[in-house]
Order: sequence, then C-alpha cells, then structure tokens
Amino acid sequence: MHRLWLVFAQTTTICLGILFVVTTLRPELLSKTPPPSGSAAPAVSLPAAEIPDRRIASFSDAARRAMPAVVNIYSSKEAKLPRHPFMDDPVFRYFFGNQDDAQTRRSSSLGSGVIVSEQGYVLTNNHVVEAADEIEVALTDSRRAKARVIGTDPETDLAVLKIDLKNVPALGFAQSDQARVGDLVLAIGNPFGVGQTVTMGIISALGRSHLGINTFENFIQTDAAINPGNSGGALVDTAGNLLGINTAIYTRSGGSQGIGFAIPASLAKQVMEQVVANGSVTRGWIGIGVQDMTPELVESLRLPKVQGALIIEVLNDSPAGKAGLKPGDILVAIEAKPVVDQASSLNIIAALKPGSTAMLKVLRDKQAKEIRVSVGKRPKPKLEEK
Repeated sequence: MHRLWLVFAQTTTICLGILFVVTTLRPELLSKTPPPSGSAAPAVSLPAAEIPDRRIASFSDAARRAMPAVVNIYSSKEAKLPRHPFMDDPVFRYFFGNQDDAQTRRSSSLGSGVIVSEQGYVLTNNHVVEAADEIEVALTDSRRAKARVIGTDPETDLAVLKIDLKNVPALGFAQSDQARVGDLVLAIGNPFGVGQTVTMGIISALGRSHLGINTFENFIQTDAAINPGNSGGALVDTAGNLLGINTAIYTRSGGSQGIGFAIPASLAKQVMEQVVANGSVTRGWIGIGVQDMTPELVESLRLPKVQGALIIEVLNDSPAGKAGLKPGDILVAIEAKPVVDQASSLNIIAALKPGSTAMLKVLRDKQAKEIRVSVGKRPKPKLEEK
C-alpha cells in the first residue's frame, strides 16, 4: 500500500511539473481555439461614452467670425518738404530749372479698422486717419474701396469711416460693461503690415485712466499682443463679438510688452451713433476743473476719509459758476453717480445732455450740500476748431 501511494505522489508531481512548463512556454497548446499563426489579437472597442475626449481647446470659431470684419486701412497725405537754400540761387535755377513743384511728397501710414454695420460704417482710431486726404480700406476677401470720413472724435481717439460696398461683413458689439478681469480675448489687426494676425490674451484690468492718451479714458487693458498697425483693430471676446477698439500700447522697445489698451465697445458705439446722426459728438459741460483727492490732500484739509474730486477752478459765466459752485468744494456725486476721481467726474459730466439740469452733491466746509446745475455744451477742442 505504501508503494502504491508513493507511485501516485510521484506521478502527480511529474504531471504538475509538465503542466507548469507547458503553461509557461506554450500556453497556446492549452487554448481551445488558438488564433491562426501570425494573426494579431482582436482590438477591444469601447462604448462611445468611455472614449476619452482628445479635442484641443480652440478659438477658431470666434476668430473665423470676427476676422472678415477687420480691415486694413491705408491712409496718405501730401507733406511739404522744407525749401532748400539752393532753390533761391539764380545759377542753380538756370541749370536745373524751377524745382518748386518737387517740394511736396506723399506720406502713407497703415492701420486697422472694424466694420460694425452692413451699411459700410467702419470704426477706427482718429490717429490712423488724422489729416489724411486719401483713405483706402482693404477687406480680407481682397476687395478694396475708397473710404470717406463721416466724423472724428479726437477726445476719445475714434473715427467713423464709410465705404460703399455691398454685402460687407459686420461685427456685432459685445456687452463690454460686463467684461471681467481674467476673461479671454483676441486681438485682430495688421501689425507691421505683415497681414491680418490674431493674438490671444486676457483682460488684465478695466477702467484704466490717467494715462495721458486721450481726454476721456476708460480703457480695457489686455496682454494680447498689440503692435504698430494694430491701431483701430478689434479686441473680441471668445464668442467673436467686438469688445473694444485697440488703441495704444505701453512699450520701451516699440513692440508689444504685454500692456495694451482698447477703447470699450460701449463707448465706441455711443460715439459712432452720434457721429453718424450729427457728424460730431456732443457732450455735457459745466465749466469746472478738478483734481484727485489724494491721501495727502485729505490729511492736509483735515477731512475724514472721503471719495471724490476737489474742484480747483470754476470758470466765469459757466453753468457751475452761475449755480454757486466754488473752488475748494469736493465733488462727491453727479446725478447720484459717485465720483471716484478726476477721470470719473469728467466722464459723468460728458455723458449729461446739454440743456438738461443735473444735481451735484458736494462737500463744503465738511458739510454735504446739493446744488442743481444747468448743463451746457462742451466746447470743441482747439484741434477741432476751424
């Protein structure tokens, strides 16, 4: 009996050893339906819901929508050259003739613009077309057209042009007042004349002022690359709507350093509507000069912490003078809108309708006082006077 059990144990051990070797070296011998020689293992198909989304984030739809409405603007003007002293030399004139006709040359400049109406109205910067006697607009579909200036507003650096073409693409206005710091934006224009270019960035800041660029400043700051030639081009949101008109950059090198400024679409639209309707922009005016309330000024006047603008000048026979405003008054609010600084007071007053009356809240001798003022019409800047 002992011998039989020993034989059984040895046989079992040998079988298990053979099975281990076959499983390790030739596992296909144990398969019921081995795959044909040289065939690959069948691929496993995942349900659609389990397939990972490998799409790359893209703003091509927004760019494709906005780009056709952004145009190149070529402006030129004749400039007189300084008269050379040789022109008055009789000997020179004898040999070379009268050269007076050659004393002018035509200079040209390049900028961008945005078609904002199917009627062919184009928004751009005033400095792009300023003093130009010939303006040409080039569309992305290779069409070109002469443009005429409907009106300009140097105080916001905006101009409205008109082209007579059919079926022009127009860009809709975004709600720029609802823009937020951190929102993604695209800048579209023709930098350095290389051709239409799209750059991407974010809104870096809102309500930028005190830059000394325009009289009325309420800029959108962005780090989307803006370079010479982008002026007048579009700053658009990720839906492809017009958020602003690219206007200026802060730079020490002449190129983009990540600080660009755009005029908000809401302001550009207001200016365009007035220019189209009246040929110019009409703004409110009451005849005061103000400055910011700095912490040092508040301390020197022994005032509590106050927000507003200090009135430092009241023009004679102005609406403010007739209403009783005085230098030293602190302007706190206009028509219940709080005055934050000099720039905000200028913007609020400019938005008032000439001929209307406005309630101003001021601090005089540390006492709140309300004064009603008749709003006048803001005089044109000297550069616009003819």
